[in-house]
Amino acid sequence: MHPGQNVINPVPPQVPVIMPAPYRPPNCPTGLEYLTQIDQLLIHQNVHIAEIVLNLETRNSYTVKNSVGQQVFAVAEENDCCTLMFCGPGRPFTLHLKDNLGQEVVTVTRPLRCSLCCFPCCLQELEVQSPPGCPIGYIIQECHVYLPKFIILNERREPQLRIQGPLMACSWWGDINFEVKSLDESVVVGQISKQWSGFIQEAFTDTDNFGISFPMDLDVKVKASLLGACFLIDFMFFEKQKGSNG
Repeated sequence: MHPGQNVINPVPPQVPVIMPAPYRPPNCPTGLEYLTQIDQLLIHQNVHIAEIVLNLETRNSYTVKNSVGQQVFAVAEENDCCTLMFCGPGRPFTLHLKDNLGQEVVTVTRPLRCSLCCFPCCLQELEVQSPPGCPIGYIIQECHVYLPKFIILNERREPQLRIQGPLMACSWWGDINFEVKSLDESVVVGQISKQWSGFIQEAFTDTDNFGISFPMDLDVKVKASLLGACFLIDFMFFEKQKGSNG
């Protein structure tokens, strides 16, 4: 190397900043201890080039972070190509949530439902399991004439909280807020917010950013169910049908 010659150092790959694992209290499912010290979650849907260039529906994946940007969970959808192609955003799915050690700690499943009507037999439902195979909560769409409404149930299917969305869940030019309320809907205890991602991303992709807020002392199983509700809301209201985008 000649004197004075510049040395170009290769750019190291970005390593995600992960949240240290806290103490796991008794009766807390393994992996949910991360939620004991959190009152906010940030959910970033990952961008897939095939969706932008080829206008194809791909399996969703997300990164879940705490309020200071540390990764809490990595989320990957399990699905087959035919379901992706023909069912679009109304598709059934299984989401696998892994902790920072790569261990699956939460599984979220959604059965196939008709998304064109609000009859009781067609309402959306989601099951949250932790550990995988052990249900800890359910999200059930409630029948309402014009508002998006959901109820959060515990593992015994007992009502815990309600979620109410706006009249028009349209993400153009601003955030869209779904309020988390007490069962009698008299108190707002949290929020699921679809965050504005900028014109280019909103117009040409269906990758979304969400924020969830809830009380710090809320049962971790209910916190995990609210995270599941966020994914259901994303698929129902903010995933674009590829075949209709032209």
